[in-house]
Amino acid sequence: MANAKQVMDFRPSKGFSSSQSNEHLRKWTEKSWENALKIGNYDPTRERLNFEVVSGGKIRPVDKERSIPQRMADLLRWRGINDPNAGLEEPKYRTVVNFIFGGSRERMQELAFGNQAVDYGKGADNSAVVRKPDIEQWAKYVYTFVSGKYGEENIAAFIVHLDELNPHIHCTLLPIKDGRFAYKDIFAGKDKFEYSARMKQLHSDFAEVNRRWGMSRGASVSETGAQHRTTEEYRRHLSDECTTIEQQIEQHRKALSELQSDIRLAERRVKGLTTMVENLQKDKAEKEAQIAAAERELASHSGDAQELSERIARLQSELGGIEAKLADKNEKLQEADRRLAVLKEDMDAIQLRTEELKAEAYKYSGDVQSKVDTLLKDVLLEDVVSEYRDLSAQMNDAERQLFDDSLLRSIAEQGQEVMHCATMLFLGMVDDATTFAETRGGGGGGKKSGWGRDDDEDNRAWARRCMRMAKRMMRPAIGKKPKR
Repeated sequence: MANAKQVMDFRPSKGFSSSQSNEHLRKWTEKSWENALKIGNYDPTRERLNFEVVSGGKIRPVDKERSIPQRMADLLRWRGINDPNAGLEEPKYRTVVNFIFGGSRERMQELAFGNQAVDYGKGADNSAVVRKPDIEQWAKYVYTFVSGKYGEENIAAFIVHLDELNPHIHCTLLPIKDGRFAYKDIFAGKDKFEYSARMKQLHSDFAEVNRRWGMSRGASVSETGAQHRTTEEYRRHLSDECTTIEQQIEQHRKALSELQSDIRLAERRVKGLTTMVENLQKDKAEKEAQIAAAERELASHSGDAQELSERIARLQSELGGIEAKLADKNEKLQEADRRLAVLKEDMDAIQLRTEELKAEAYKYSGDVQSKVDTLLKDVLLEDVVSEYRDLSAQMNDAERQLFDDSLLRSIAEQGQEVMHCATMLFLGMVDDATTFAETRGGGGGGKKSGWGRDDDEDNRAWARRCMRMAKRMMRPAIGKKPKR
């Protein structure tokens, strides 16, 4: 398929939430499926085609019984490695790297379904569609690629989704090296320049895998952004076949705008839930105080025992309802806090990548300008020399003598030789330049003791002096013939 591009998204994080795990595994309740269908292009009738690749590159149905956080914990326990975020109120270490692997939509659909008729509209029934072997083989190759680079033992989950518009892989990787978490050593490097170089190389290495599958190295970046989308959808959104730096920057600009909107919504949700929790905590404290007061009255026999007992029972029932609501709101608040943190991480990452892209675009434009400038100067020199030759043929001897000992005449008559001699001088090869000039009939330019580049001489000044010296060296000596 012409112009099919690969897609690779890279996203580090400080943990892996239950909601992320449920999405990857499609461990959704009926209500969760309803919500997912409202915000994403999922097809429940193709969900059965999803699969995962496990140790040894084996294909199997997605295991929904073990969540991805459980798989990660089992891997660490089995290897005797501690999670550095364990016990911290707020995680601070990047212990997970989430990859999304894929490609151009039509090519990925072709790998997954071949030439079958698949209806990608919402609510479509694709229960007759089957999974093709090509998508399994491609997934195995990608699994081998990740295993070879980062160690098979560090892959916590490798799940292939065929129930969305564009088939893709989710790979959950633990950045572990020599028995410890080492995200910076493995991925980030010492600074943003090394990080950028590593990411570019990673895309190039991945392209070697995809070459046999008819996909080339795209210029896309796979962070994504759109209102009310999951983090994975944000990334896939920006992965749609961006082929120029300008397109990537524009995609990032849109993603940042949409992320800002989502962040504002998330902040309002956190604020609202925080207020609800605070109000419920006040209600709980009031009920507990009322229960304590009634129990004291009952213990001191200062009121009707039957009435006090009924009041205590009623208050305890109301307290139970408040505690249930409080637990629910606390859980939702924690999830909202995590969601807000993820959105802000997305914002930071996309902003960083946008700045890198702008720097690349500036450098690229500078390189192009430099090359064009050099080309124009070459053409200018050729035209000047050509015009001089034409005019020289029409000059009389007196007019021609005006150009004696000029660089223009020297270049016009011995252009290649003068340039070659000047190049050797520029590189410090004085003896070679002298020999070259003499073998071409030049007089050598006189004494060259002390010849060389001055300490404070810049490239242009040094090049100009080399050209002048080469012109003199190539000037024919009277009565001298080229050496044979």
